[in-house]
Amino acid sequence: MKKDVINYIWTDKKRTIFGLPISFTRYFLTEDKFITRKGFLSIEEDELDLYRVIDKKLVLPFGQRMFGCGTIVMNVKDVDTPIKEVKSIKAPRDVLAQLDKYININRDR
Repeated sequence: MKKDVINYIWTDKKRTIFGLPISFTRYFLTEDKFITRKGFLSIEEDELDLYRVIDKKLVLPFGQRMFGCGTIVMNVKDVDTPIKEVKSIKAPRDVLAQLDKYININRDR
């Protein structure tokens, strides 16, 4: 049986102490979805359609900024997760620019 191949545009792990990716939370960005996968033995996935994003915000606390990390907060028209936080990721400004690009492409469709 052949596995479905998903083309991820961006992927990263949640960063912990000293900006190290020692976490069981992964973030994936595709052309039309943002996926959060949490867990080690029991895995929980949350998908978010990019056209539903209303607003986004970049939060750069001092502790995260020291290690080149930041948090992106998205307000979404979704019953399940109205506020989506992408916590402690590397190069948050670049990721926000990619998110903005694909959010606008999906809204225009």
